[in-house]
Amino acid sequence: MKQGTDQPPARADTHRRHQLAIVLSTLLACACMPWAAHAQSGNVSGTVALSSQLVDRGLAVTPDTAVLQGAASWALPSGWSFGVAASTEVRNATPLAEAFAQASRAWQIAPDWQFIAGLAYYDYPGRGNGAFNRAEGSANWIYRDVLTLGVTALAPTGGDDHRLRGAADVDFHWPLPFHFSVSAGAGYAQAQVPYYRVYNDEYGAHRYRNGDRVNSYGYGHLGLIWGQGPWRVEVDRVLVDATLRQDNLAASPWVATITWSF
Repeated sequence: MKQGTDQPPARADTHRRHQLAIVLSTLLACACMPWAAHAQSGNVSGTVALSSQLVDRGLAVTPDTAVLQGAASWALPSGWSFGVAASTEVRNATPLAEAFAQASRAWQIAPDWQFIAGLAYYDYPGRGNGAFNRAEGSANWIYRDVLTLGVTALAPTGGDDHRLRGAADVDFHWPLPFHFSVSAGAGYAQAQVPYYRVYNDEYGAHRYRNGDRVNSYGYGHLGLIWGQGPWRVEVDRVLVDATLRQDNLAASPWVATITWSF
């Protein structure tokens, strides 16, 4: 049973075209910057990854199933970098699970500290209600590639409520012998998520969307990484508030990813 607040097809199509226009405008702006003429001195790289689930700040973007991810980035000596990425479930390639575009600028503010400011746009075509779609502005302080402190402003572009949200994260990475390293992170976020209710009728119980709500929640992870050359394998223990697990919004407790970079 569909809730009356769901968008009619014509409005949904218009909304989708608007989101696509934002992504294309971002990429076009990146291509037209004055320093684009220095592309020859930049560094272009890419990654392909296979993960057991697509996770976003502790929330499950996809079911617990194999997800194929691809990303490309362009980094300039000036500190600017640009990237695009897409993810899809292996067993169900369309629509995409996630599409992403970002632009960022890095500054060396001290011998051991770096500051990165960025803008990004996330679109989740596989999430029909669009509640997770958003634009983000972030600020990150990085100490020797070991410690990262970040704050983010999130502006929802889908769902029913477009008020600004916030998130804060801390991440730690430490190398170990034999190409291993350990990672840990924790964060707190305000996220707009779809809200469901159970409707009981003569045929049984039915779950339907009843709009969107804002969840303020904590999340974290503890992971072990092995990397050599272009290959990287990571296994994470994902921790999320119990209330999100009760609502079936949380990621799987264990997530594994294998990545090849080129």
